[in-house]
Amino acid sequence: MAAPSPGPREVLAPSPEAGCRAATSTSVRRGLLWRLRDKQARLGLFEIGPGHELHQLTCMMQAGLWAATQVSMDHPPTVSGPSVPCTSSVPRARPRGCQGPPTEEDFSEVLTQVHEGFELGTLAGPAFAWLRHSLGLAEEDYQAALGPGGPYLQFLSTSKSKASFFLSHDQRFFLKTQRRREVRALLAHLPRYVQHLQRHPHSLLARLLGVHSLRVAQGKKEFFIIMLSVFYPAGRISERYDIKGCEVSRWVEPAPEGSPLVLVLKDLNFQGKTIDLGPQRSWLLHQMELDTAFLRELNVLDYSLLMAFQRLHEDERGPGNSLIFRTVRSVRGVQSPEETGSQNRRLLPDSPNALHILDGPEQRYFLGLVDLATVYGLRKRLEHLWKTLRYPGRTFSTVSPARYARRLCQWVEAHTA
Repeated sequence: MAAPSPGPREVLAPSPEAGCRAATSTSVRRGLLWRLRDKQARLGLFEIGPGHELHQLTCMMQAGLWAATQVSMDHPPTVSGPSVPCTSSVPRARPRGCQGPPTEEDFSEVLTQVHEGFELGTLAGPAFAWLRHSLGLAEEDYQAALGPGGPYLQFLSTSKSKASFFLSHDQRFFLKTQRRREVRALLAHLPRYVQHLQRHPHSLLARLLGVHSLRVAQGKKEFFIIMLSVFYPAGRISERYDIKGCEVSRWVEPAPEGSPLVLVLKDLNFQGKTIDLGPQRSWLLHQMELDTAFLRELNVLDYSLLMAFQRLHEDERGPGNSLIFRTVRSVRGVQSPEETGSQNRRLLPDSPNALHILDGPEQRYFLGLVDLATVYGLRKRLEHLWKTLRYPGRTFSTVSPARYARRLCQWVEAHTA
């Protein structure tokens, strides 16, 4: 497939059936034991199969993402090594010798692929492909997980937004529908987001992997984002929380004992609990300061600290074992010597999704800052005034970005040991 050109471009996508055949052949090779284990790991999640109201939508998303990822597979980005001038007769195909972070054109590109019955747009595709590559994520794995090889999964969301949430069938990737203004904010901040991750490769910020639009026939464009799931791998996770550092609307009625539902609880559900990190605490507090300072600079608020608990096995506990079972994983990026002091690096666990995992003496914690697209504009300022009158003396989410960042850092400091 020809490479996309800078700015908007429309191409005819490979047929969804081709993607289905490729993914199905992979699926057939999976053994029975693997499928049984996979099904067991999905307890509390619901497959979006035929008959589900969102089945048609997710099928279009899968077929569209399979074709969109094929573009970046045909023209892979390069990450490491010295920068060299890039010249090519193909407008957006980056030659293999071209090195360096995304360019201005990478951030502004819009590729629209036309499928039977719908169109899928890929926004800033080369920049996100570069991000995925910098995380060591193989495009083949990304395509297989998000393509039509297995149904997306749904869980009961405790969010008050009208967004739809999905997980890839292997639960590694999280998909969420977004409003147009949120997508506009994400794309405007994307170059600075990339720079922040280069400067702080162990950041707690959610790792965004793609932004897309989907239009059915001549209907309205809908938008969705893809990111690494903070709660991966999900096996043995006992509790999940969404923390904003306030109290209004921050209680979720827990599921009855023995229920298969997977609920994400909130601030008031966390009362009386502590995150026991031991020597890792100082790293977390400093990284929270760095990441929330960055979000404050973007004039962003209403983000959440996602958190989950998983009890460590006996052989995973203790400082002696941590030296044996931990390795320093490098996260690719471009840092300058003067930034070395601000890296705030740490030893990462030798496990999948290591960037979102922090081990304490007894528990493994999954941590990540998500929902990074709410700007403190006129709408939020008016909401702040209304809530000040509506909830006198109580804490709520809609406050200035500076106050929001400070309050969330104070919550983490107060609830960690």
